[in-house]
Amino acid sequence: MLFNSYIFIFLFLPLTLLGWYGLNRLRAYESARFFLTGMSLWFYGYFNVYYLAVIIVSILGNYLISCLMKFSRSRMTMRLGLIAGILLNLGLLFYFKYYDFFFENINLAFHTDFNLRHILLPLGISFFTFQQLSFIVDRCRGRAEHYSLIDYLTFVTFFPQLIAGPIVLYKEMMPQFADMENRRFNPDNFARGIVLFTLGLGKKVLLADVLAIPVNFGFEQSAFLDTPATLLVILAYTFEIYFDFSGYSDMAIGLGKMFNIAIPVNFNSPYKACSVKELWQRWHMTLSRFFIQYVYIPLGGSRKGKGRTILNTFLVFFLSGLWHGANWTYVAWGTMQGLLVIWDNLGIVGVKGSDDRVKARFYIPRWLGWIFTFGFFNLSLYFFRSESMGQAFQMFRNIAAFKNTGYLYKVAARLDIPEFYLIKQALNLTAPELMSVAYMAVFVLLLAVSAFVLTRKNAVWIAENCAPDSRLCAFVTVIFVWCVISFSQVSTFIYFNF
Repeated sequence: MLFNSYIFIFLFLPLTLLGWYGLNRLRAYESARFFLTGMSLWFYGYFNVYYLAVIIVSILGNYLISCLMKFSRSRMTMRLGLIAGILLNLGLLFYFKYYDFFFENINLAFHTDFNLRHILLPLGISFFTFQQLSFIVDRCRGRAEHYSLIDYLTFVTFFPQLIAGPIVLYKEMMPQFADMENRRFNPDNFARGIVLFTLGLGKKVLLADVLAIPVNFGFEQSAFLDTPATLLVILAYTFEIYFDFSGYSDMAIGLGKMFNIAIPVNFNSPYKACSVKELWQRWHMTLSRFFIQYVYIPLGGSRKGKGRTILNTFLVFFLSGLWHGANWTYVAWGTMQGLLVIWDNLGIVGVKGSDDRVKARFYIPRWLGWIFTFGFFNLSLYFFRSESMGQAFQMFRNIAAFKNTGYLYKVAARLDIPEFYLIKQALNLTAPELMSVAYMAVFVLLLAVSAFVLTRKNAVWIAENCAPDSRLCAFVTVIFVWCVISFSQVSTFIYFNF
């Protein structure tokens, strides 16, 4: 079920809110948790009932391991539980996400003929797998308690963050569900939740989904793009992926607020960063937190010398790239990010005014650091978005060709959006020769609006700090109505694929 759908906004969400607060008001606390879990499983299974079997097996397996740790607290049992948890979670992730990728490469390397299974990837498996893996590791370390099965089900299946994060931790979620004050309707939290949900909805529906139209066409026609088209297509994708994923995160956090549950912030204006290292402190923050706590630090972090620190940093970004998908393009993207962060950590070039503890030999102004950071991140997304390494290299060849064939007009012409209908009809009647120019103007305007939005305060800040006065209410209402009217367009979230 999509957040940006009629069934979610006008049926699922009202029913879930009424049931949750209604049952808690009647002090039927256990029934309220069962109700919320059942609704969350409906939300997940709405895409495909087959997915329910996968997530339930995963949940029950991890919960059983936690039970074994509870009833036998010897060091050996804890270690065996940790090993079992790692094998269960990474085994499921490998089978559903990487099986074909692994054996396809084995076949290529060793000329074997292993059959590929073409397995249907369950939605959000990377997110709920990492969520449960962190729980098992914390149980082994004694940092997470063992709760009832319904508590654990509530933690894993809570629908706002179930299929695309943020990646939450057991210790930050369960105390909130246990707090009886959170079971009471809070109008202030609810109002902030509505504002944040609507702003995230606007990012997704009015910006990301529209930008996706020329982006998808551009990558489909990658062999024919000229230099300007190639550059603007990736710029549009840079905006699209941010508005898509941060929009989802904003909606998830906003929904959490409606239930008085604080979900951690996942984005903090990353495109304002002046170094790649800073960008990754602002982008997909809960994934970065997971890799730091459960990979980087256990490997030694920065405690074992500069060489080991470089290796650990590289491994984190290599795994981050692989986490995003079973394709060498994601590995290349992660490798590029890792090398850029390592460059920042070497302290050769720093940015003036940064709070980085590493002292640099040379310093550049912040505006120049921003240009380098934003530019390199754009270039890395050619790997991230391409379906193959060949397609990614084709995009780079398009840039290096320095040619302009006017193909950008064909890319812009894909923006045949409903908002452009009246202008299009007027031009068809009066000046049809200006139609291509008009499409180009719409494309440039869309990019300009996207850039403008990125320079403003982010949605989380607005929801937390702006008073719900008449201006904000009117703005939120317009955005909401506009989004609802636009729901008829085909839409999905980019990170559902991960």
